[in-house]
Amino acid sequence: MDWSRTLMRAFLKPARVAGIETIAANFRLIALESPAFREHAWAPGQKIQIAMGSAFTNRTYTPIEWDRAEGRTRVLAYAHGEGPGSAWIRALQTGDSCDVFGPRASLDAPPASARAALFGDETSLGLAHALQRRHARGAFDVLLEVRDLAGAARVVDRLGMEGVTLTAAQADGTHLAAIEARLCEVARGHAHLVLTGKAQSIKPLRQALRAGGVPSSRIETKAYWAVGKRGLD
Repeated sequence: MDWSRTLMRAFLKPARVAGIETIAANFRLIALESPAFREHAWAPGQKIQIAMGSAFTNRTYTPIEWDRAEGRTRVLAYAHGEGPGSAWIRALQTGDSCDVFGPRASLDAPPASARAALFGDETSLGLAHALQRRHARGAFDVLLEVRDLAGAARVVDRLGMEGVTLTAAQADGTHLAAIEARLCEVARGHAHLVLTGKAQSIKPLRQALRAGGVPSSRIETKAYWAVGKRGLD
């Protein structure tokens, strides 16, 4: 018995690629449709997982919106490296089919009424957009370390995001000092902080925030990738 196919039939929902918009070289805004999407409520910050040909090979994406009435969602996909996810993103065409698991919880999102800030990188833009829309204007800062400043700026403009600071990522990590200072400044106002993206960047920032007196209860972390590893959830 092919257990991979059995699991896919049991838990994954067939979906169709309804549209693709290439915003920048490695960023694609992908619309997915499925009758199964009408059966599930979604909250900003929840994730879906898309199978890459097998139930055991999948990649995680954060929807930027969810239209339950139309059975439609959109994800911002970033082709990061040369793994299965990036290959799928680059080869995808309108009309293609895929299998989707979710939506389900990914992290504890800060209360919509709270002051908050998110740190991340290109892989965090979808989450940042979804969470920022829950908050009052000016109450949710986004600080991103990015390798492609121009591409990330085009995404921010296309999604109509505000309060986003893009910082060019340096191999030695020296760019994190300015981000750390800004996060500490925001945290002094009792803000909730969400640290996402690269594991090797999250760790020193979290340590600095904790050393500065920010309680763990106001720091949420979610690594999307790590140097030398593939397929983090």
